[in-house]
Amino acid sequence: MMERVICLAIGYVFGLFQTAFFYGKAHGIDIRQHGSGNSGTTNALRVLGTKAGLIVLAGDCLKCMAAVWIARLLFGAAHPDEIYLLCLYAGAGAILGHNYPFYMGFKGGKGIAATAGLILSFHPYFIVMGVILFFGAFFTTHYVSLGSLLVYAGFLIQMIVCGQMGVFEGMTQPQLYEMYAITVFLTVLAYWKHRENIVRLIHGKERKTYLTRKNKVDEDK
Repeated sequence: MMERVICLAIGYVFGLFQTAFFYGKAHGIDIRQHGSGNSGTTNALRVLGTKAGLIVLAGDCLKCMAAVWIARLLFGAAHPDEIYLLCLYAGAGAILGHNYPFYMGFKGGKGIAATAGLILSFHPYFIVMGVILFFGAFFTTHYVSLGSLLVYAGFLIQMIVCGQMGVFEGMTQPQLYEMYAITVFLTVLAYWKHRENIVRLIHGKERKTYLTRKNKVDEDK
């Protein structure tokens, strides 16, 4: 149990690095006072441009990846049978730290870039599906939210399928159930953070986001 707490805490500390907030401050603005008010990749892209969006994406991915790597380094040798579970705790902690940073009044981002970092560092099987789901939806519709929601749905389904197929070698069924529970929690959290986006998608009012031309930033308050 202590290993789980440590990994969760490590992840939360890494998640506290709010890339969009610090990048915005370095350029003289508080990202929370512009666009959607969200401290995440999409708002940075819309407010500060493509370069800023890519930098924020990289920063938020890397902080989650770093947390997962440290979990592997600390516990991989001593707990090889549950290392995937511990890495998932570290990733979940980073997502929670990103979404709810205590020094910003627990108002951060929506955790999608951090989730991308978790997927990239968790297991190679998850990378291809995540890339296909997100970029397939994004380049088809230009809805970041839709791609993000599809990634989480795919992540949850793939986690259960891979677990039951024995991809995570050495793990017991109770440990697998624990992994499924964490993934369900993260999925529900992501959908909750995107609840307004979901309503706009249903009513056809969701904003589109583009990489190569100016995005509107005065909506979605």
